[in-house]
Amino acid sequence: MIEILNVEKKYSDEVKIGPLNIQIPKAGLTSLIGPNGAGKSTALLMIGRLLNLDEGQIKVANLNVSQSKSEDLAKILTILRQENHFVTRLTVRQLAGFGRFPYSKGRLTKEDEMIISKYIDFLDLGDLENRYLDELSGGQRQRAYVAMVLCQETEYVLLDEPLNNLDVARSVQMMKHLRHAANEFGRTILTVIHDINFAAQYSDRICAMKNGQIAAFGAVEDIMKPELLTDIFETDINIIEGPRGPIAIY
Repeated sequence: MIEILNVEKKYSDEVKIGPLNIQIPKAGLTSLIGPNGAGKSTALLMIGRLLNLDEGQIKVANLNVSQSKSEDLAKILTILRQENHFVTRLTVRQLAGFGRFPYSKGRLTKEDEMIISKYIDFLDLGDLENRYLDELSGGQRQRAYVAMVLCQETEYVLLDEPLNNLDVARSVQMMKHLRHAANEFGRTILTVIHDINFAAQYSDRICAMKNGQIAAFGAVEDIMKPELLTDIFETDINIIEGPRGPIAIY
């Protein structure tokens, strides 16, 4: 479980995130949605300890994120942020291998290599594993980054806008991979997503944020309500029932 208790991040007297209070259950895929500036990425980065919190406490699997040793946290939690600055002359396999660092400390074992191969195959990267990152399309590169975080084999996986710069087809492919990772490997995946319908189709739960606060949290059918979404996004949103669940119409 991810527990967020009275968490605040203050940027100025006028701009702050929180206080945030939420418990995200173990396993499954939870999506953070909301308008720009709602605080989604800030919340995710604080959970992943890439951003310090000013007040409150965050626990992941009963580990206090602020106080735990990095080596202990790295075996429980992994995070992929929007901006990634890896050397482009790394191959896909070399990048994925970085996910094993908490265990191997840079000296990959046969077991590490088997785990790397497992996730390269899972994300359909087998034909690309010896290609350099700068030789890949945006969608291929994004899959390689996700392979890296999955190779860390943590129970909790945080992804900040994994659909960023992907077209519709590649976005569908990515969400299917994340859905399968939650199902097949029992991962607890928390992701920031801008597209409400992708969140609705592939998530178990949705957390909606507005103005630095948690506006609503629950199962997909509880959040996909026209009145609720219209208030959060401040534009008229209708809901129709599609073949795979509710669909938001702007």
